[in-house]
Amino acid sequence: MYKAKQKEINVGEIIKPYISKWWWFLLSVLLMILFGIFYIKTVAPVYNIQSSVLIKDAKKMSSASGDFSVLQSLGGLSSMGTNSIENEIEIFKSKQIVSDVLKKQNLQTSLYVKQGLHHLELYKSSAPIKVIVVNEKEVEQGPKKPIEINLKGNSFVLSSKEWDQEIKGEYNRTINLPFANIIVTKNPDFKPSTLNKLDKNHLFLNYSTFEATVDSYQEALQVNLVEREATVIALSIASQNKEKGKDFLNNLVYEYNHDAVKDKNKESEKTTQFIDDRIVIISKELGDVEDKKENYKSQNNIVDLQTEARINLQTKEVTKSKLLTLGTQLELQNILLNFLNNKDLKEVLPVNIGIENGDAAKSILEYNTLVMRRNNLLQNATPENPMVKEADAQLQAMKSSIRQSLSKSITAINLAKNAAESELNNSEVKIGSIPAQEKVFRNIERQQQLKESLYLLLLQKREEAAISMAITVEKARIVDSAYVLKKLVAPQTKVILLIAVLIGLLIPAVYIYLKILLNTTITNKNDVAKLSSTKVLVELPHINKGDNDTVQLNDLSPLAEAFRILITNFKFLLPKKDSSKIIYVTSTVKGEGKTFVSVNLALTLATPKHKVLLIGADIRNPQLQRYNIEKKNAKGLTDFLYDPEIELSEIIHQSKRNNNCDVIFSGTIPPNPTELLSNGNFKKLLDIFGNQYDYIIIDTAPIMLVTDTLLYSEYSDLVLYVVRSEVTRKDFIEFSNNLIAEQQLKNVGFVINDVSANNFGYGNKYGYGYSAMEKKWLQKLKDKLF
Repeated sequence: MYKAKQKEINVGEIIKPYISKWWWFLLSVLLMILFGIFYIKTVAPVYNIQSSVLIKDAKKMSSASGDFSVLQSLGGLSSMGTNSIENEIEIFKSKQIVSDVLKKQNLQTSLYVKQGLHHLELYKSSAPIKVIVVNEKEVEQGPKKPIEINLKGNSFVLSSKEWDQEIKGEYNRTINLPFANIIVTKNPDFKPSTLNKLDKNHLFLNYSTFEATVDSYQEALQVNLVEREATVIALSIASQNKEKGKDFLNNLVYEYNHDAVKDKNKESEKTTQFIDDRIVIISKELGDVEDKKENYKSQNNIVDLQTEARINLQTKEVTKSKLLTLGTQLELQNILLNFLNNKDLKEVLPVNIGIENGDAAKSILEYNTLVMRRNNLLQNATPENPMVKEADAQLQAMKSSIRQSLSKSITAINLAKNAAESELNNSEVKIGSIPAQEKVFRNIERQQQLKESLYLLLLQKREEAAISMAITVEKARIVDSAYVLKKLVAPQTKVILLIAVLIGLLIPAVYIYLKILLNTTITNKNDVAKLSSTKVLVELPHINKGDNDTVQLNDLSPLAEAFRILITNFKFLLPKKDSSKIIYVTSTVKGEGKTFVSVNLALTLATPKHKVLLIGADIRNPQLQRYNIEKKNAKGLTDFLYDPEIELSEIIHQSKRNNNCDVIFSGTIPPNPTELLSNGNFKKLLDIFGNQYDYIIIDTAPIMLVTDTLLYSEYSDLVLYVVRSEVTRKDFIEFSNNLIAEQQLKNVGFVINDVSANNFGYGNKYGYGYSAMEKKWLQKLKDKLF
């Protein structure tokens, strides 16, 4: 069995199918670029909105550093510090924060107006109306397609491809839609100049459920840490409307701060409540201890034991001194009282004798002053003088008052003396009981001090919590308010065009690769060379529609050139002999072009120096007649095989195309072709014409379909095995290899028929067309394209 030759990888052979179809790639790239440009025109611009915020160090903030932050100094709570920056990033992206922004900014719905090939999103001053979602209905999903809104004065009409009817509505009134109840209001901030040249009365509404809207914004929102060591967070979102994206990011920061302050106030409230509860408990406990202390002091008549001890000792001495003083005062006031009782109104009373009765001393001074005044009046008047009488009456009253004051003072001194004596006795008793009292008192006082310190600390922390609630510091400070980057998110023109070019290159490349991968037919001599060691003699070019399919006299066409090459190549295979050289032309199945090769080979070989006989041996399916329709019913080979005595002139016909070529057509189709071919008459025919012709070309039957050719294969000098490009299956080459290996066919050479210009194996296409008229490159391009 013949085996395919093992060859090295030929890069040129691999890329040749792609290069040969260069115009496919050019056309595909141009089409994809046009499609890319069209796509760019249909896509609304999407802008990248960014903002950055600084997350303050919570430990340095007055607004709380975690749960119960004001209690950290109490101990055991210092580990409850601030959350990490990663937690803050997650808070920014949380559903709660995003939901609050969407609700307050009414971002659940979007309005659009048609602008060229795409839709322009309207927002704030560019939107003629506002759409407010009152409540959503329980549906699985909102409308998939936009809702058209046609504004007509003070009313409007809603329509959609998802429902059959048009819904007419009025401003500021609830409209019942299949998926929600909405209210449409006029936008007082609308500026018509923002929609110049656009149909502002024909709008489109995009509606999504609130949950779906939140999810979409969460997905679009990007929150990243600017630097690992810093606490600056970058926020970004892609939006078709610049102002809408900026408002979203700015309000996102606001809601984040608002939520942080709210959480801080909750913590402060919890802290205050906890402190108040503890204050109530500690206050009661402190009151109990103070009551106990008070009762003990009351029961033992003490204030401070150490002081009490010192005081008792001092009191003892002071009391003794006091008793002496009281005795002296008692004696002096008794003397003054006796003097007052024994003197008349003309004499003054003694003063500054050491009495401690201030009222009596003052009264005595006033009394003496009045006595001296009376005595002065008597020097110039009689006792009967009214002024003297008035002075006497006053002196008498004052004397009585002084007497009463002294009597009271004496009584008081006696009482004080008795008290001092009693106090002296008590002091002596207390001094003896101090050690036992001190032990009990210290225990009570220790409990009081503990409760007092805790009570005061709780009061201080309650004030701190109140201050913390009163002072609201934003947790995130805006470093850069939301701004729009110059570079668009979409459409990215350069990227789209680059992708278009790549796709344009990829489509034909993939098609060609798959075509090669899935191709089960041979294409050119390289394919045959890989599958068989039998020599390929020539590649015959493809004949375009309308071109001549036979070789003419003095023909310089690629077809004629190819057959000349074939003749040159097979001459080295023909044996040297004086008689005719018999060449069989066969194929595996019908349709591979063996008759075409037979006819043109005969016409090319036929010259004034070389006579050629062409025999149509495919007697089951004659094909030679199609080159000469007039001879369709002419006698031929089968007639000779049936009756070898027939006149040879009846079966031999001269070719109209070449006078040096004679033709024996197949003749009448017989019912028993195998018997005719094997009766020996075929050999007689060859012997008869063996010396009359230089070449005998025999157009045989396809070998795989019938065995006719093998019945007389032994008479051949050369077998031209025809395979057709893009028609003959690769496994057919294996079939021919087996025939050659089994010696059923001898001296075989492959002829590859119908090879397109792009499929020629190495070298061949450079010779074809030599000295023929070359087409202009533009015409060649038109031929390829059209």
